[in-house]
Amino acid sequence: MILLVYRYDSTFIAIDRAILGERGEVEDWSGRKPMKPLATWRAVRRSKLVVGWFAGWHAVLPVLFARLQRKPALMIVGGIDAASLPEIGYGFQRGGPRQWAARFCMKRASALLTNSHYSRTELERNAGVDPARVRVVHHGLPDPFGELPVEPRAVSVLTVGVADERNLERKGLRPFVEAAAELPDVPFVLVGRAEGEAGEKLRAIAPANVEITGFVEPEELDQRYRSATIYVQASLHEGFGMAVVEAMLAGAIPVVSDRGALPEVVGDAGIVVEGVDPEAIASGIRRALNEGADMRMRARERALSQFNLDMRERGLLSAVDELVERPPTPARQP
Repeated sequence: MILLVYRYDSTFIAIDRAILGERGEVEDWSGRKPMKPLATWRAVRRSKLVVGWFAGWHAVLPVLFARLQRKPALMIVGGIDAASLPEIGYGFQRGGPRQWAARFCMKRASALLTNSHYSRTELERNAGVDPARVRVVHHGLPDPFGELPVEPRAVSVLTVGVADERNLERKGLRPFVEAAAELPDVPFVLVGRAEGEAGEKLRAIAPANVEITGFVEPEELDQRYRSATIYVQASLHEGFGMAVVEAMLAGAIPVVSDRGALPEVVGDAGIVVEGVDPEAIASGIRRALNEGADMRMRARERALSQFNLDMRERGLLSAVDELVERPPTPARQP
């Protein structure tokens, strides 16, 4: 049995859960539950491998108990656990108890896996992790869109994100909305929950050409991707950028900031802008509007070739198999 440890469930964890299921039963161990040392000890004892998603308090006991029981533990890291952006109050590596918990898990895991080369560099810079310990396996996504129609799309610019106080800057939602004022004849669409004070702030500055949809069901989200000409991700930090790849699969041209792993994901199949100010974003959108079907198809082909499920499966299962087949080592001091 494989014990899958995480704080919050997500699409990428669901994908990895299905992949891990090819090596046996997977037991979910959500960090949202109160810490129960005895129950955690027993869960680790039942398992042949502990897989933790993100290094933090939710993973401390499973990783510690795996070490004491001479069981392998694979930590998948490289997001908030590796980040340090004090200017926006983001990232466990800014210091304090969360930094301690993240580094505890990273140091004591049998192996580390991350989703981008950027994240491997960030782990070394911010957490002191030896990059030789970190295997890079990009995320992989299914293709729900199939062959795309060749006829031109009506112009529209899309971004996806939950509008809370932190994401206004970190995910670039505020500059996205402000960039719309630079292109008043172009429809802009923000898909995602936009409630409370953060939602009110966005609506207050949004010009008439911005639609803020609020939450939508997955089917509608897919349709929004299908109809978008351009997808914008103006983030200050991304360990990967799942939404960018989803948009690329749908044939939208990505316009992204030069932060985090976004340039690595987009490559030469989109527009990378310097900084996250509204004028730079608007300039990148103008450049993308001058591109045609060739870049749309290049974006889709890059997503299909570089970020597919087969590659994720091979990389993740290779890491799993190496750990499970490795002879156990004597337990050391935790």
